[in-house]
Amino acid sequence: MNGWTAAGTALLLCGVTPAAYGAASGPVGRRVPAQNLATTLLALVFLLLAQGFGRTAYVDTALVLCVLGPAGTLLYVRLLADRLAVDPPRPRTLRATTRLNYLAVAAVTVALCIAAGPGRAALKLLVIGALLVLGSRVAGRALTAVAAADGRPAPTDGASDG
Repeated sequence: MNGWTAAGTALLLCGVTPAAYGAASGPVGRRVPAQNLATTLLALVFLLLAQGFGRTAYVDTALVLCVLGPAGTLLYVRLLADRLAVDPPRPRTLRATTRLNYLAVAAVTVALCIAAGPGRAALKLLVIGALLVLGSRVAGRALTAVAAADGRPAPTDGASDG
C-alpha cells in the first residue's frame, strides 16, 4: 500500500461512508446534499486509487461519475421538489457541504496534478476537477432554488408573461 491508496482508503472510510449514510437515511433535506457530496468524494477516491494502482482506467470512471453524479442530484431535486419545499436543506449545511466539495476537489486535484507532471494526464485531472466543482455548484444552486420556492407552484412550461 502506498500513500495514494492510503489516502483513497481514508477518504472512502472517513468521507464517502458518512455521506452515503446521510444519503440513505434521515430527512430529504439532508439526503440530497449528502448524495451530491458522496458522488463527489467517490470520484476523488477513484482518482486517488488510479494513481495508487497505476491504472488509468479508474480516471475514466471518475470522469463518468463527475458527469453523472450532479445529474443524479438534479434529478432527485426535480423529483423531490415538493418534499424539499416542505423540508428544505438548512442553508448552513448546504454551504458547508458545497465548501467541503470545493476543498476536497482542490486538494486532491492539485496533489495529483503535481504527481502527474505536465502533460495530458494533468490536463485531464484539471478537467475532472473543474467538472466536479461545476457540478457541485449547479446542484447547490438547484437545491437553494427549491428551498427558496417555499411551496409555491412552479410555472408551467410554455407560460409567457405577455
